[in-house]
Amino acid sequence: MEKVKRILKPKPNPQLLLRDWQRRLRQECRNIERQIRDIQREEKVVQKSIKEAAKRDDMGSAKSLAKELVRSKRTVNRLYENKAQLNSISMHLGESVAIARTVGHLSKSAEVMELVNNLMKAPEVAITMQEFNKEMTKAGVIEEIVNDTVDSALDSEDIEDEIEEEVDKVLTELAGETAAQLPEAVRKEKLKQPAQSVGDAEDAEDEEDLEELRARLAKVRS
Repeated sequence: MEKVKRILKPKPNPQLLLRDWQRRLRQECRNIERQIRDIQREEKVVQKSIKEAAKRDDMGSAKSLAKELVRSKRTVNRLYENKAQLNSISMHLGESVAIARTVGHLSKSAEVMELVNNLMKAPEVAITMQEFNKEMTKAGVIEEIVNDTVDSALDSEDIEDEIEEEVDKVLTELAGETAAQLPEAVRKEKLKQPAQSVGDAEDAEDEEDLEELRARLAKVRS
């Protein structure tokens, strides 16, 4: 019976599988590049808003925006890492197909398995890599990976101290003399506490602008 099934439904050609996988990997890389461009475009708007907040001595708003900027830059770095790993998968698959020409079938690749496992934890490509996991397992390139854990390190509390340090650097860099000229003790205190607005209407308007910027950054990061 199994022989009949194999005759009726032969295994896919390794080269055809490779071309299809590499095409989809390239598409995923283009998606990542587009997401990076979108994030960086929004970052420029945030940088301008940080400078404006610092000029009006609203260091509370400046800090809030700077934290979003730090998180966005971390997201961009992670996206670049994801893209590099996708390219590595494509390269290793090419090597696997070269070996398949000799042995007649695709062989397991520990390198591909490790890369797929890593990318299954990345929120931006997790769904796509779960599909690759199933297809490559079926083709015999990797063993089945069971991993439902998505990497949420970007929002983990254990990096808050590190983020605070980076926020301070961002404020000093972007706000320039406005932040640098403040006495150290005063500047740190202002970073901890939002500045008081002159009027309730102005305060509400600033908060709406902040929320809009946060929402836009969150959207392009997702």
